[in-house]
Amino acid sequence: MALKPGDTVVVSGAAGGVGSIAAQLAKNIGAKVIGLAGKDNQQWLIDHGIIGVIYGDGQEERIKTAANNKIDAFIDTFGKGYVELALQLGVPAGRINTIIDFEAVQKYGVKAEGSAKAATAEVLSELIGLIAAGKLDIPIAKTFPLSEVREAYRELEQRHTRGKIVVVP
Repeated sequence: MALKPGDTVVVSGAAGGVGSIAAQLAKNIGAKVIGLAGKDNQQWLIDHGIIGVIYGDGQEERIKTAANNKIDAFIDTFGKGYVELALQLGVPAGRINTIIDFEAVQKYGVKAEGSAKAATAEVLSELIGLIAAGKLDIPIAKTFPLSEVREAYRELEQRHTRGKIVVVP
């Protein structure tokens, strides 16, 4: 997203498995981060220096207020109309990234740069360093034994977990 210190970025699904990491990384860069999440996740966002905004009816106005009407970028980790919301908020298409709404990518020309682009040993090393330094928290929502992988996917389908779902051998 080419974020720089002082930018304001909105992250949808900011307490989820991908959104929680994206929001923290943006915060570490020095961006003002507005995190969209449910009521139960607001304290987690605050504890991580992220401005929490509850999603749902009226969210556009709540985002504008939290951002003082200055939004430079938008990271969509949830889909369901968040690219359109970003455009309504005045974010240029080139500063919107979605990891899930590929129809919007085709329709509006926004970015779809997901984690595959960053799946390198160098990036992994950097993330491990941030975790070790206490600058990146990877919340684990729930763990499942491999024998319960179907249950893990059912949990994931609910789309209301804070953090990652882990399957262990």
